[in-house]
Amino acid sequence: MLRAGIVGLPNVGKSTLFNAVTRTRKAEAANYPFCTIDPNVGVVTVPDSRLERLAAIAKTAVIIPASIEFVDIAGLVKGAAQGEGLGNKFLSHIREVDAIIQVVRCFEDDNIHHVAGGPDPIRDIETITTELVLADLEAVQKRLEKGAKDAKRGDKAAQADAEVLNKLKPHLDAGRPAITLELTPEERILSKAFYLMTDKPTIFAANVADTDLATADTNPHVLRIREYAKAHHACETTVISAQIESELIDLSAEETAEFLKDLGVSESGAGNLIRSTYHLLGLRTYFTAGEKEVRAWTIHEGDTAPQAAGVIHSDFERGFIKAETVSYADLVQCGSVAAAREKGLYRMEGKEYIVKDGDVLHFRFNV
Repeated sequence: MLRAGIVGLPNVGKSTLFNAVTRTRKAEAANYPFCTIDPNVGVVTVPDSRLERLAAIAKTAVIIPASIEFVDIAGLVKGAAQGEGLGNKFLSHIREVDAIIQVVRCFEDDNIHHVAGGPDPIRDIETITTELVLADLEAVQKRLEKGAKDAKRGDKAAQADAEVLNKLKPHLDAGRPAITLELTPEERILSKAFYLMTDKPTIFAANVADTDLATADTNPHVLRIREYAKAHHACETTVISAQIESELIDLSAEETAEFLKDLGVSESGAGNLIRSTYHLLGLRTYFTAGEKEVRAWTIHEGDTAPQAAGVIHSDFERGFIKAETVSYADLVQCGSVAAAREKGLYRMEGKEYIVKDGDVLHFRFNV
């Protein structure tokens, strides 16, 4: 299962957000730096309204959503790359995740300590970025030195690595994340093998006050983060209120809807963040639907029908024959598989078919 790490400065709302998205109170959320030391890990279900529509068509009450793993990582401070705060321990935890959610504080509260004296979103982002870049720069230099002899001897793989590393080094030295360096597809594949932290897909979570959630699109802090994220990190920003999310943990679906309605919003930020992270990881969903259950299956963008079948069981991929396929939109519009088949929207696909997000599939296989 792919993992997304929640990072940021101390006391920006990381642990509160982790508790909210995992619907637990596993992570301690306290008003002092480094209340999180060892990472908290939780499995998060991906909200998907399509499941309920499919369950109604399939006439089943059993719904199994897709899921991903979230990791709450200790707060980082200036100097972490040199061992300040939890230093190398913090950085090692980031290296182990597949994507980064950077929580940025966008609210004023004199009762909640800020390690830099007060929130300044861009300064806070740059603090985190600088430490990750410095750690990556050190890793690149070590890798260059380690492979120098092999490259000089004519080893093709070592030479290819060195060529990419020598492009990354000045880019990082200028303070820019590795993911923003323009590389060929082949070079990008090589760079992924270096496991650089700034080469991981990233999303910014702008943590606003509970009273600001409904008007977040006009919040000057949020606007600055969105502009900065696109310009300097080539990534998106989502808005959450960790405080509100923590209050929703113990509420029923009906109570949650009423609570959010009173705040002037239609959906909690956590749901949007989870979906955004799912797509950030390059994940997509296909469905199986029958009287027994409706289930969301996780695949990678670009996976073929046999690969999608293998997510259910390796035998399905090994003995793949055909995939009976209909899109979610077509099935809902028709109201049943039989109606979709009559309209020619239910079709057979072979081994080369690239599964699309929202496909409803039934596999034929023989082992």
